[in-house]
Amino acid sequence: MSSDAIVILKQDHKQLRRLFRDFQQTGDNAVARRGQLVDKMIELLTIHTYIENEGMYPEVRKLLPDLENDVLESLEEHHVADVLVLELAALKPDNERFAAKATVLIESVTHHMQEEEQDWFPKVRDGLGRAQLQRIGTRLLELKAKAPRRPLQPSALKKAVNALLA
Repeated sequence: MSSDAIVILKQDHKQLRRLFRDFQQTGDNAVARRGQLVDKMIELLTIHTYIENEGMYPEVRKLLPDLENDVLESLEEHHVADVLVLELAALKPDNERFAAKATVLIESVTHHMQEEEQDWFPKVRDGLGRAQLQRIGTRLLELKAKAPRRPLQPSALKKAVNALLA
């Protein structure tokens, strides 16, 4: 596995897109399967947002101050995803709003991934050298190993965001 931070994040995006596609292709009668797919989405999104919030964004803010607004927008997009993930984690798959909420999450996260891949990642790659991206990537892999697998409760989420913004 590559230790380039952008490669690691793109690999996560690829896994998420596969889950999103599988969810969208399940029929309305596949309640149990949709529940399994959403559980896996929640796990992967929780890990992914954790490593970006704890490892990638603070480093980019420090090393590339011109990307401050991009980082802040990404944090807000993560916040929206975190809220949806918390709500989905509390719903049973047969709840009438489950599929709709999962669809909104998929749309929001897909938009975020497209922005990162088409706009933000190229700026980061241009601004940081290979060695810096590998150093950050190594840190992301360390964070991934200890990342939470389920969403943070609102108080812990607020504390994490406040620490990042400090």
